[in-house]
Amino acid sequence: MAQSHRPRHAVFTPGFGPPPARPWDPPVDVYRVADGWLLKFELAGVGPDDITVAVEGRRVVVRGARVDRCLEPGCAVHRLEITYTRFERAVEVPDDLDRAAVRCEFHHGMVLVRVYTDTPRGEPE
Repeated sequence: MAQSHRPRHAVFTPGFGPPPARPWDPPVDVYRVADGWLLKFELAGVGPDDITVAVEGRRVVVRGARVDRCLEPGCAVHRLEITYTRFERAVEVPDDLDRAAVRCEFHHGMVLVRVYTDTPRGEPE
């Protein structure tokens, strides 16, 4: 019986493979608040210039990339566990978002996307 041998470094450096077939899906918490919605994305290491936020129908779509900016001259990879790639995450809400206003905040590795709707909480659309 022939055995398949994988390079040993593949166990320690998962980032050295081909790029993912689809973007990374960062986790998100969704909250209904008095003036709309609060979407909290776990995006440590992502800055304001690294993302875009779009409203598409009833969906809020966050796209961007996390890039390793902490490299020092002369360093060599020993182990990679953090995902450095493009990401995309869409969240659908039951409100009409055609006239919604969107604001982003960055706090402790979280990106807070506030979506202000025209329909106050508890009132029908």
